[in-house]
Amino acid sequence: MKRPFEQAVTEHGTVVLRVCRAVLGVDEADDAWSETFLSALRAWPDLPDDADVRAWLVTIAHRKAIDVARARVRRAVPVDELPEPIASRADHPEQALPDDALWSALADLPDKQRQCVAYHHVAGLPHSEVASIVGGTPAAARRACADGIARLRLTYAAREEVSSHV
Repeated sequence: MKRPFEQAVTEHGTVVLRVCRAVLGVDEADDAWSETFLSALRAWPDLPDDADVRAWLVTIAHRKAIDVARARVRRAVPVDELPEPIASRADHPEQALPDDALWSALADLPDKQRQCVAYHHVAGLPHSEVASIVGGTPAAARRACADGIARLRLTYAAREEVSSHV
């Protein structure tokens, strides 16, 4: 017998939010999280009893993240004057909190690497599940994940070193 939906939200909600944050960033993660669980609630009655709920929710979160990212690109924002370019927090490490440095380094990864790192290391999904979500083979997902982690080790360590000298 299937568990109540609320139990799935309680058990997997944090992981889904971390995945949304890793893929989209802090600003848009809450909306994607909400959309994920609204969509999951509609599909919950048809979910097989033996389904991997975490993988299913992460797959939905992935699709919602893609929707949010596509909408962001298409959205026109009218302004009276073009704003001056704002330096990212990475350019001013003294303004960033230590926790922000990791999220910033993750955000700087190429899309596929960022998604693979988020789905494997944040959500805890095996590479075969990651591959079915992002497309490609498990070996390609493993490679993208390894490349992403290697790049994080370089960029995050460099940011931490710079912020410790400030």
